[in-house]
Amino acid sequence: MKTTFLPSLTRSLALAALALAATACKDQLEEYNPSGSTAEAVFTTPEGFETAVNAAYTYNRALYGKEAGYALLEVGTDIWTNAANNGGTVVSGVSPQPALTTYQGLNADNIWVKAQLWQQCYAGINLVNQALKYVNTAGLLPARRPVLEAELRFMRAWYYYHVAESFGDVPLRLEPTEGVVTTATRAAVADVYNQIFQDVDFAVANLPVTTADYGRITKPAAEGFAAKVYLTRGQYQRAANLAKRVVNNYTAQGVRLVTPYSDLWDFAKQKNTEVLWAVNYSTNLAFNAGSNLGHTFFLMDYSTLPGMQRDVLNGFANVRYMPTRFLLDLFNEQNDARYAATFKQAWLSNNAATIPKWTAAEVAQNPTGLAGLTGQNKYALGDTAVLTTKRSIDNFQQQFTRRYRYRVYDLDDMYNTDGTPKDRFHYPSLKKFDDPTRATATVTESARDANLLRLGDIVLIAAEAQFRLNKLDSAALYINQIRTRAALPGRTAAMQITASQVTLDFILDERARELAGEQVRWFDLKRTGKLLDRVRLYNPDAKPNIQDFHVLRPIPQSDIDAVTNKGEFKQNPGY
Repeated sequence: MKTTFLPSLTRSLALAALALAATACKDQLEEYNPSGSTAEAVFTTPEGFETAVNAAYTYNRALYGKEAGYALLEVGTDIWTNAANNGGTVVSGVSPQPALTTYQGLNADNIWVKAQLWQQCYAGINLVNQALKYVNTAGLLPARRPVLEAELRFMRAWYYYHVAESFGDVPLRLEPTEGVVTTATRAAVADVYNQIFQDVDFAVANLPVTTADYGRITKPAAEGFAAKVYLTRGQYQRAANLAKRVVNNYTAQGVRLVTPYSDLWDFAKQKNTEVLWAVNYSTNLAFNAGSNLGHTFFLMDYSTLPGMQRDVLNGFANVRYMPTRFLLDLFNEQNDARYAATFKQAWLSNNAATIPKWTAAEVAQNPTGLAGLTGQNKYALGDTAVLTTKRSIDNFQQQFTRRYRYRVYDLDDMYNTDGTPKDRFHYPSLKKFDDPTRATATVTESARDANLLRLGDIVLIAAEAQFRLNKLDSAALYINQIRTRAALPGRTAAMQITASQVTLDFILDERARELAGEQVRWFDLKRTGKLLDRVRLYNPDAKPNIQDFHVLRPIPQSDIDAVTNKGEFKQNPGY
């Protein structure tokens, strides 16, 4: 990436703080401008305007690769549930996470809903509005001006998509908020989306196909996002056309699916042909204003088990989220390479001091199979110490045979038959975000990028649009592109589907297999109208709590309290 984008992040963040201060309501009278800049001073020079555009991207860092972002965008769905330490993060004496994973106690005071979603998105929108005010007077070169305007308008569309899908009717602001605001009104979702369409269409028309600055938005990425928002609003043909362009039109520019699927998650290959847009976290962690932490949240508690200790390779386990039994059951690992590429199932011993030995009592249970092993180590350093498996293994085989001389957690150890977890400490762990380059075992921050849009997602968006148009053959063709890439050697034929198998639920299942953990699931279920049904069917922890009104998040109570026109600016139903 060129030095003009990421190293300017420090200044960009200061400018972003200026924008956040400018969105204050009347209960925040003391505004702080750490950059010492005014909007006019920053936005009226080409250099300052470029900095403003860079800063517009930074709000994604509050959500993507962050705990709050996973809680708001990925969990509380059919495929993830609470692991043992789900409530481990506490803010002002309250853990905001469990209410988002299970819906129990979700209310208008949830700090992550407010600070990481509502406020960050509106701060980003306000910064875009401030910059657009000066786009024609900043002295930009004629060829550069429409590109920067396109980036800004894309970012405004992106942030409005997040708030409209999350909150429903929301304030629609197209002019910069300067100073204290005491009133607010909520525009209809349809009006918000009309603005999103205008902005994203402008972006598609004016962005370049490629960029030397990795992390900037490009035409293929804008088209992919446009396909998603048009699909969300039922404009299926428009969505299908846009997605088809992304899939077919840019192979000469290097846009194609990565093969094999596991290479997508190879840390050394994360800048690849499939990623359309990502948050570009720096290897210099000081530049990141909070780095990617995704590698910690889905990881089970391995370090307390025999033969194991925490190390860099195995990761820092925060034990926040575990897969639902439903998610594990979606994979046929005999055909589909994505299961092994998505989940870490085996841990190799890295602690010789705690390797267990065969006891006389164990040998007595199987005197023929274990003869002469009393007092000997069950395995050596570097051998398998722990296995988590979605199969059921006979208890005698687990405990008293050489084959399973290591610790085993099988399906029956982890889940009850109704899908409720039995063991929230030990489970197959999402490994897409692993970072083997961290400096030490205790470092939690990662330089791994956080993907925002990738081609595999858009191929399945194309399939969904074709399904909505009742073109099931075309939908199956797109799905089979994904499944062909996912097939294990020699299993391609077994992975193909026919048009008769294409349903909305099948598409959602395929999106789970392809995109698990990638911070799209909540919006997927919301877009398809399946959030309530699938949570109630497949997430036993959330089933008792989710209500019809949970398809929207609560408007932050502090914002409602701060405005003077409370009769107009009302809370979402149910909160």
